[in-house]
Amino acid sequence: MDAKDFQEYLEKRYQDQVKWYDNKATINQKIYKRFQWLVIILSALTPVLIAVEDIFHWPAIVIAAIVAILTTALKTFRYQEHWLNYRTTCETLKKEKVFYDAHAGLYRDVEDKNITFIERVEALISQENTTWLSTAQQQRKEAVVQ
Repeated sequence: MDAKDFQEYLEKRYQDQVKWYDNKATINQKIYKRFQWLVIILSALTPVLIAVEDIFHWPAIVIAAIVAILTTALKTFRYQEHWLNYRTTCETLKKEKVFYDAHAGLYRDVEDKNITFIERVEALISQENTTWLSTAQQQRKEAVVQ
């Protein structure tokens, strides 16, 4: 592989994938944390509303229902799992580039470090895709059971 083709791979595939995983990790982390904070706040508010007076029972019931919905959404859509998987893949891809640039690890004694880099990057992406597919299949199985 010549330098031009490798540079094109870095720009069009590698950097694109790093950005994609970084973006998806950030989005899933934000959604997860927002849902968690809502669950925490609403869960704490519910007994207070029940304790105050009878007029607050209906809002307390509605809040309890919202908490149940949010908790189920967290479990069903697995924002935390996706966030951690995407972040792990993103950081592993970045680490691979550091090793490549430093001629460290596998890149120290390899004949064609460009090909080795591409093979390892594609293996990492494939591994994450397999993890995602496994998670999606598990979600379907759990949905059928429920």
